Amino acid sequence: MNLSDFDYELPESMIAQTPVEPRDSARLLVLERASGAITHTRFSEIGAFLRPGDVLIFNDTRVIPARLLARKAQTGGRVELLLLKRRAPLTWEVLVGGKSLPVGSVVDVEGPGNLHAVVMQVFGGARRLMQFSQPISLLLEQIGTVPLPPYIHVPLTDPERYQTVYARAAGSAAAPTAGLHFTPELMARLQASGVQIGYVTLHVGLDTFAPVTEEHVEEHVMHGEWCEVSEATAALVNAAKREQRRVIAVGTTTVRTLETAPQGAAAEEIVAPLSGATDLFVLPGHRFQVVNALVTNFHLPRTTLLMLVSAFAGRERILAAYEEAKREGYRFYSFGDSMLIL
Repeated sequence: MNLSDFDYELPESMIAQTPVEPRDSARLLVLERASGAITHTRFSEIGAFLRPGDVLIFNDTRVIPARLLARKAQTGGRVELLLLKRRAPLTWEVLVGGKSLPVGSVVDVEGPGNLHAVVMQVFGGARRLMQFSQPISLLLEQIGTVPLPPYIHVPLTDPERYQTVYARAAGSAAAPTAGLHFTPELMARLQASGVQIGYVTLHVGLDTFAPVTEEHVEEHVMHGEWCEVSEATAALVNAAKREQRRVIAVGTTTVRTLETAPQGAAAEEIVAPLSGATDLFVLPGHRFQVVNALVTNFHLPRTTLLMLVSAFAGRERILAAYEEAKREGYRFYSFGDSMLIL
């Protein structure tokens, strides 16, 4: 498969710059995989397409204030750091923006605490391993800001709008945006109608938003993101699969977590509890063992996210649905509208 197979044109005016209010007033495009049929509705009406006994699985990760501003100790040049993954109390994997930083470079982080960091290793591109002068996890609220995607140019007045209402486990560099449309009231209505709810955790990092640069997409390398499936969620999913009830993933990160969970499962079960890294790269041809339906946003071209939804619904079906969404004036990307793929 070529990278160009997952390309499409999008006018910049269709990239959502701000979230809608209330959250569940976003538009919802419902795509039936078998027929290609499309229904247009509002996200608040998603319950009309769900059944008692369906299991909705959410990613409960929480975005940390992972964007730090710094200056080079020697020259004073500005540098932006995006924290990706904590490796040790003082050591983080980061993306650096600005001029190149070779091994040994020292930066002074803006904000309180007289904090500085040194580049310990260069991974290639903008990825670095950096050691800070003190543990920073407890300082992030003072020195960091929530990182918004680069295609969003309007400042966010309320940082909680880039968090899901059920966000719990701090650790992500970006939000699992498919879940941004849910409200506590909508989730309560769904549960009252017989829909069951469970949670997994995947801390969104480089794998989720790193660009694909290889023309042959199979050559793209996933570096691994930490995820967890609890015993309770594994039991919920296994019961649903035994009874042939649908497991519906909210977001591509939930898909990757659930489709990793069959590793180590007992013979009579579909998934097992999981805690560790997943480097699962879902491409067309992937055999889905767990997920029966998917709630997801409209994704950027040439990304692993578009490849995943193409694997789930078929590349031609997805690209046709995207063209329909464009004709209908849907809003795209992180703060945009939503799809339900059945």
